[in-house]
Amino acid sequence: MSRAFLDVESSATGRRWTGPTPEQARQAEALEQAARLPPAVAAVLARRGVPPEAAEAFLDPTLKDLLPDPLSLRDMGAAAERFLAALRGRERIAVFADYDVDGGASAALILSWLRAMGHRATLYIPDRIDEGYGPNVPAMAALASDHDLIVCVDCGTLSHEPIAAARGADVIVLDHHLGAETLPPALAVVNPNRQDESGDLGHLCAAGVVFLMLVEVNRQMRAAGMAGPNLIEFLDLVALATVADVAPLTGVNRALVRQGLKVMARRARPGLVALADVARMTSAPTPYHLGFLLGPRVNAGGRIGQADLGARLLATPDPHEAAALAEKLDRLNTERREIEAAVREAALAQAEARGLDGPLVWAAGEGWHPGVVGIVASRLKELANRPAVVIGLEGDQGKGSGRSVSGVDLGASVQRLAAEGWLLKGGGHRMAAGLTVARDRLDEAMARLGSLLAKQGAAEGGPRDLRLDGLLMPGAATVDLVDRLDTAGPFGAAAPAPRFAFAAMALGFVRRVGETHLKIGFGDGTGPRLDAIAFGAFDTPLGPLLEAHGGARFHLAGRLEINDWGGRRQVQLRLEDAARAG
Repeated sequence: MSRAFLDVESSATGRRWTGPTPEQARQAEALEQAARLPPAVAAVLARRGVPPEAAEAFLDPTLKDLLPDPLSLRDMGAAAERFLAALRGRERIAVFADYDVDGGASAALILSWLRAMGHRATLYIPDRIDEGYGPNVPAMAALASDHDLIVCVDCGTLSHEPIAAARGADVIVLDHHLGAETLPPALAVVNPNRQDESGDLGHLCAAGVVFLMLVEVNRQMRAAGMAGPNLIEFLDLVALATVADVAPLTGVNRALVRQGLKVMARRARPGLVALADVARMTSAPTPYHLGFLLGPRVNAGGRIGQADLGARLLATPDPHEAAALAEKLDRLNTERREIEAAVREAALAQAEARGLDGPLVWAAGEGWHPGVVGIVASRLKELANRPAVVIGLEGDQGKGSGRSVSGVDLGASVQRLAAEGWLLKGGGHRMAAGLTVARDRLDEAMARLGSLLAKQGAAEGGPRDLRLDGLLMPGAATVDLVDRLDTAGPFGAAAPAPRFAFAAMALGFVRRVGETHLKIGFGDGTGPRLDAIAFGAFDTPLGPLLEAHGGARFHLAGRLEINDWGGRRQVQLRLEDAARAG
């Protein structure tokens, strides 16, 4: 094992610090010299495996260079042709969407595109509790009786019986969830995670797939002498879905999110403007805002309220309707947090009693709200660095959600579990899955899932190392450096934000903020001082350690960010960890 960075084997939060490998250090030096990059930026690109000759293109990703040919996906041509035929024939179109952000954004993409072409469509989103995930037989049969075309977005790949029930209507599936050996009887199933696909575009969320179909539709329209909407203006929805669905920010996803954030900053979509206002966003949107402020509010309707609220908000052109929907979703999100807190406490106690060191961390409870089990599973996953499943029991069944860690394909294991008969239903993708299990088979089903995950190495990880990109002095942490680092973004899933260490720092002021947060000032004693904020520090040993510093020096680690408070742009450290120096 390589030497720990700054010799920190166990930090305040119990983590081992790791730095660049010797190979990455050499690569960073080559990037610094060849591409004339600041050392910190070169270090980030080296970690991402970017060679010097590709640095310029990486720092300025464009859709022109990265957008794949939509026709590289199977069934795309047929889907686009049928969709365009429905528009030309003024046929009745229904959009059947999942109730999460990706489903809502995917539906809003289609509804907004059709509205721009003077055509309306019916939105249908199933109720999480009464209908569950994806198409169901009664809903599809009813939609087919009143519509000529049904477009299923972010769902449908495993819906053989419901799609067969849509007699009299054509069905197009635009999805990204793992496919089975056989496909449902739809006119087209466009999904980069079909078993007969290469997987090269498997990182796309459903909104990305929908966007590619609209690109192909616009292309077919141009060939016929028609003009379609400007799809660049739709990228705010694609960016929101990509980040909220925790899709990896690599390849074309980087360009989609980068451009989408620029579009969102123009505040042209009423739904996102209203949502940003109720979330009290005061700066330009970032992946953090999408994942932690906007996304949870869009999701709130599907979790504990009316399932279609989020999609309606994202699709509406009316600012007054948008404001009303955003207010309602904000209230539901507050309610969701309260429900989540109660379930989280109970699930954590149960999981800890069962043990957090196996290949699977899981908990199940009577009446746990199905709208929050996925969020709680995410919390357990983060705590244990293990795949986690949380299940709400009602009657003779349990419905649950799972979240995975990097390198462990949870969706494939859940799908295999369902194929083997351990589950009543199950599916998903690498990082997330949903399942329905009979109550009397719960324990044995989770044991079998644990054994499948163990074969992927799920039990091998300990507390996660804190990976650092290098060492900085407070004086080097300038606004210009943070702006340059941002060109290597956006940061998120599979593209972690740069983290730097500050060695042997003296603490100036240490102040508790609210109940759990900590604000400090630090420096090396000779140059400029830097401020830092540690959110939730007093929920961990980090807060008490620094509060009682007694004049000792500390290694500090975290992410640099810009604080726009009071209209002044200042650098601060988002402090994540610390260790005594020497």
